[in-house]
Amino acid sequence: MTELSHVDQEGRARMVDVSAKADTTRVAVAAGALHTTAEVVALVRADDLPKADVLSTARIAGIAGAKKTSELIPLCHQLALSSVKVEFGFTETAITIEATAKTKGPTGVEMEALTAVAVAGLTLHDMVKAVDPAATLDGVRLLTKEGGKRGHWQRPGESTADAETTVPVVEQDENPDDADRSAVVLVASTGVAAGTRVDTTGPVLVEWLAGLGFSVRGPLVYADAEIAVGLADALRFAPALVISTGGTGASPTDATPEATLAVLDRELPGVAEAIRQRGTAKFPLAALSRGVAGLAGRSVIVNLPGSPGGVKDGIAVLEPLLDHLLAQVAGGGAHDNT
Repeated sequence: MTELSHVDQEGRARMVDVSAKADTTRVAVAAGALHTTAEVVALVRADDLPKADVLSTARIAGIAGAKKTSELIPLCHQLALSSVKVEFGFTETAITIEATAKTKGPTGVEMEALTAVAVAGLTLHDMVKAVDPAATLDGVRLLTKEGGKRGHWQRPGESTADAETTVPVVEQDENPDDADRSAVVLVASTGVAAGTRVDTTGPVLVEWLAGLGFSVRGPLVYADAEIAVGLADALRFAPALVISTGGTGASPTDATPEATLAVLDRELPGVAEAIRQRGTAKFPLAALSRGVAGLAGRSVIVNLPGSPGGVKDGIAVLEPLLDHLLAQVAGGGAHDNT
């Protein structure tokens, strides 16, 4: 495209006529980051700021902003949004923001995703300004979009793996075995996704991984029936590690193992079995967990049960293994006794 779509032949601003375009499913993903201090990041993660519920407030603001995009940006069309998701992650001195907007219609949702990121970020700024008035919102950008006659578009010069690390990450030693410390926490729970249950496992995993120096995305929450979509979302930026919780039992709706096996290139059966054995030593019903572990490309995926006890068992098994496992997957690390 060599012409500006919102300018007519006489140079005047116009709203593009999309009446002749076909309705297609359209998805856009945007990202940004609020750069602040390590103190603020710690306060937000502990929910200990004078203005409480920081992330919940920013998430709601981002969703509301996406829905009002056509009112804020004069040449945008009014869209019937079918989904808006706003997610946060943490680095040592930043809160990362990612928004996904979806619709079925004749025009794209890029501006809605970008507006969600911007409004969520401004809300974060408002919530933390009492502690850090110098916080800076930047890096607001479109990562990918799908739909329409152009199909898939990805930000030029920035792979999906790069997109996750364009905001600062926690400083690591200059050891190639520790180079990639990106992780995603995925929660499979129809109740949590519907807002009828409290997530008691995802935040525990996020806190644990961040304490180990990982840059964590999530928790990403999906209903049990949508867990395959959730895994695709979790793998989108090719993280080093994906840990899921929930959906591993024998219920007809528990589908996490099947969805995971569908994306694995190789299994790590010993990891899953060690987690089961630790659980059954204290709670015999833990043997019913069908969780699996393995590799999707260079991403390690581990399924944990959806209970606090199951997550605790998983952490106990994984913590002494993670550094060595991730180093091996990245092509480094010793191979003795493995």
